[in-house]
Amino acid sequence: MSKKVSLKLDIKVIPSKLSGELKLPPSKSIAHRHIICSALAEGVSEISNIAYSQDILASIDAMKALGARFEMGKDCIKVYGIGNKIKLLEIDDKASDKEKRNKLEAKDIATRESNNKDYIEKLVINCRESGSTIRFLLPILTIFNKKFHIQAQGRLLKRPMDPYFKIFDMEGISYQKNQEEILIEGGKGLRSEKFYMDGKISSQFISGMMFLLPLLNHDSEIIIENKLESKSYVDLTIDCLSKYGIEIENNEYKSFKIKANQSYISRDSYIEGDYSQAAFFAVANALGNEIDMLGVSESSLQGDRKILELLKNFGASVKFVDYLISEDLDLEKNIDNELKNKESSLDEKSNRKKLLIRQGCKKGYSFDGSDIPDIVPIVALLASLSKGKTRISNIFRLRIKESDRLEAVDCELNKLGANIKSGEDFLEINGVEKLNGAVIVDSHKDHRIAMMLAIASTVCKEAIIIKDADSVSKSFPDFWEKYRELGGIYECDLG
Repeated sequence: MSKKVSLKLDIKVIPSKLSGELKLPPSKSIAHRHIICSALAEGVSEISNIAYSQDILASIDAMKALGARFEMGKDCIKVYGIGNKIKLLEIDDKASDKEKRNKLEAKDIATRESNNKDYIEKLVINCRESGSTIRFLLPILTIFNKKFHIQAQGRLLKRPMDPYFKIFDMEGISYQKNQEEILIEGGKGLRSEKFYMDGKISSQFISGMMFLLPLLNHDSEIIIENKLESKSYVDLTIDCLSKYGIEIENNEYKSFKIKANQSYISRDSYIEGDYSQAAFFAVANALGNEIDMLGVSESSLQGDRKILELLKNFGASVKFVDYLISEDLDLEKNIDNELKNKESSLDEKSNRKKLLIRQGCKKGYSFDGSDIPDIVPIVALLASLSKGKTRISNIFRLRIKESDRLEAVDCELNKLGANIKSGEDFLEINGVEKLNGAVIVDSHKDHRIAMMLAIASTVCKEAIIIKDADSVSKSFPDFWEKYRELGGIYECDLG
C-alpha cells in the first residue's frame, strides 16, 4: 500500500508513461442516489464499494441532518433509514395550512417529550460544492417541519436553482437566498399534481423531484418542456429508485408519472465503477499510456459510458475482457461472503470486466456534448493531439460548473501548446503534434480540470506545475496516489 500523500496546493508533474492495473473508483452519481434512497427507506441498507469524496460526504452529512444514521467502514456504509419517521410526517393534502401545522407540531411535541430534550427548530446543512447534493435535497426538505439553513462552498450557490424557486413560489414555501446560504422553511410538502420542468436545465432538478414525489399523498406528474438533455442521469435515478421499491412511469421522457404514498424499501447494493473517472485514464491510453481498468460495467446506464464510443471515433481500440479476482489485486477477494443479499452480489459480479483501450491513429471527431458535459475537458485533450479539426457543441452548461470549464480548457491547454478556441457554447480544436509543458497551469480549483492536466502531463515534453492540484478530493480523493502507483512522477511533500 502506498504512503498517504499530503499535497501542497501546487505540485510539479514530470512527464512519464502510466501503466498497470487500476481499480476505478465507484460511480459518484450512482452513490449519491443510493445514499439518499437508503436514508429515506425504513430499515437498514448496506452500500458496498463506496469512496468518501467530498461530494459523497456532503450527501451523507445532509441525510444525517434529516435523521438517518450511518456506520461508515473503509469502503462500505451501513445506513439506518428514516422511513418510519417520514410516515409520521404525512400531510393531508385537503387540510388547511393551519391544520397541517397543528398536526406536525403535535407530532414534534410528542417527539420532544419522548426524548426529553430541547427542540431544535433550525438545522444547518453544508452541501460543500456538491451540485447533486443540493439539487437532490431541496425538494425533500419541504416535508420536514424544520427551518433549514443550506450552506455551500465554492461556486455552488452561483449555479442555477431557479426551477425549484419557481415551484416554491407557486406552493407558498418560504425561502430566501443570498451569497452565503439558502434558507427554507419546510413542513408544507407540495400540493400540485403537475410540475412543468424545462428539459434543457440540469437533469438534477428532475431527479430531485423524483426522490420527493412518491412520498406525497396524491399522484403527481413531471411534464418535460423542450427536449430532455442528460437523459442517462434520469435513467440512473429511475433505476436506483426501482431498486428501493419506488416506481416511476416514464412516458418517452416527455413526462413522468408518480403514484402517491410509496415507501422506500431498504436493500443492499454494490456501486459500479465510475465512467466519468474512467474517461481520464481511457484518454491517457488513447494517447499512448497502457492502463488496464477494472470495475466498470459493460452494460452500465451511466451516460459517460459514451467515452467508449467517442474513443472509437477518435481512432482508439476498445474492448472488454473477463478477469478473475486474485490475491495480488486489492479487489475485496471475499466480497461475495461479505455482501448481504443476492442482488448486491450480482451487482458486484456484473463489474468483473477489464476494460482495455489502446492508442490508434488519432483523428479529429466533432460531436454534441450536451449529454456528457463532465467528460468534455478530457476529450478536449485527446482532440488537441488528434489530426484535423474537432468541434464540441452545445456545452454552455460547462460555464456554470465548479469553474467555467470552457474558459479553463481553452486557457490551460493553449498554455501547453494546443490550438483551441472557445465560444459561448462550443470548443473548436485544431489538432497539434505535441504539447510542450514548462509552464504553470491552473486547475481553477476544479477537480476535472486538475485531473485532465495530470493526464496532459504524460504527453508533454517538459514538466508542468499544476495549481490547486488538491481539488481532485471533490470526486477522487486518492487520485494522486493512484497516479503514482501507475508510474506517474510528481514532486510534493509526503505526510
